Amino acid sequence: MIYSQDYARSIEDVRVIVKHAKLDHKNLTNTAQAIYYPQEAEGHDLGGIKLLEVDDHILQAVENGAEVCFKGALNEKVVFCTESRTYEVKEAEISNSLLLVQNLKLAQATSRSPIKSPKSGVNTSMDSSMEEEGDEAVVDTIDEVERKDVVKIFHDYFELRQVRPKYRKIIDLLRLTRYAGPENEHLIDRSLLFRFNQLLDTVQCSKEEFHEGLKKYRAIEVEDRIRMLDIEYEYRVMTLLLALISENSWDRDEIDKEISLESMQGIVPYEVIDGIFDVYTTPSERVPGRYCYREDLVGALFAEKLLQHGLKFHIDEFLVTWQESLPEGFEVNEQYLRGIGIIDREGTVPCVRGLNEADLPMNLLVRLNTLFRTKERWNLEQIEPYIECFATPTVGVTSILAKYTRSLVVKGVRMYVSKH
Repeated sequence: MIYSQDYARSIEDVRVIVKHAKLDHKNLTNTAQAIYYPQEAEGHDLGGIKLLEVDDHILQAVENGAEVCFKGALNEKVVFCTESRTYEVKEAEISNSLLLVQNLKLAQATSRSPIKSPKSGVNTSMDSSMEEEGDEAVVDTIDEVERKDVVKIFHDYFELRQVRPKYRKIIDLLRLTRYAGPENEHLIDRSLLFRFNQLLDTVQCSKEEFHEGLKKYRAIEVEDRIRMLDIEYEYRVMTLLLALISENSWDRDEIDKEISLESMQGIVPYEVIDGIFDVYTTPSERVPGRYCYREDLVGALFAEKLLQHGLKFHIDEFLVTWQESLPEGFEVNEQYLRGIGIIDREGTVPCVRGLNEADLPMNLLVRLNTLFRTKERWNLEQIEPYIECFATPTVGVTSILAKYTRSLVVKGVRMYVSKH
């Protein structure tokens, strides 16, 4: 390796090195490539290039010209995002130095030998000379030296690992400005409101996952700003919408969107009612052009309304109250409490209490301590919604629990308890 930028290696220099290295000229091609280390010159930033290890998904995105980006604020770990996936970024060491050289030629490009493979056209002069040492074929030796400059020497690279989208920032930012109706907008600091692209640039997830996150937390766009709804206001609007089912004698899967929105004129702003309708409904499979309310979301909203003040209910009383609050045709299901409430049948009195996943700490160990203070023993189905945000495609919830908790089997059911 040459460090002096004033010196250029000659053909004679190369031949001397070949002789000292005891290399056979018959195994070498015509062109030698002399490697030169770059100097720290103005305009040549040696630290401006980083190696990034990518999988097939990222490689395809780059080759197709799709948008990829890094995201992360000052106090956050950086993530790498494609249009649909989020990756954790870690710095890893390379065991050997790796040189980045522009326009470096491979073996076949450095030879003028006429010996070619009849099928692929790949230069086989080296293989031929090794296999047919007795032949008298003429093999050209080195007669040209090309200069090749090293752009950078790498000792590390960025390693990417796919992770779940980090939605917590959506909640933390939008909670500050919950929408509680136009009559309460004068209480909102407008400087704290976010447009769609502003929030997307801030939240550590891909664009596709970001859309899913907005649906998950029932955020809608009001006056060109993304807003979460105040639970009392959301409950009130949904009660009015659901009342239209009986008023119009609709079946659950034949909801008319146009009539629903028209009925709310003068009561709820159009943008709000339109956004809420889109969140809580899906297209009807039976009646084209009509919609069906999602029972899971409606059930979860009414359950959250009952549990929001931290009250503890006897399980039977809660199920009865919950069922009575729902419109006719909707049925309660304990699965609808996922991530917003827990059922404790192991205690002296079986009960239900509110526990919203969005309110828990984002540090895994602190979150586990909080969970086990709330409830001593958990089965997988109960604890999963509170832990799954820490899982990855390769490390699932059960692996996390195996590492950070103790497990025991009670009446044939595996339960998880605090490790300490």
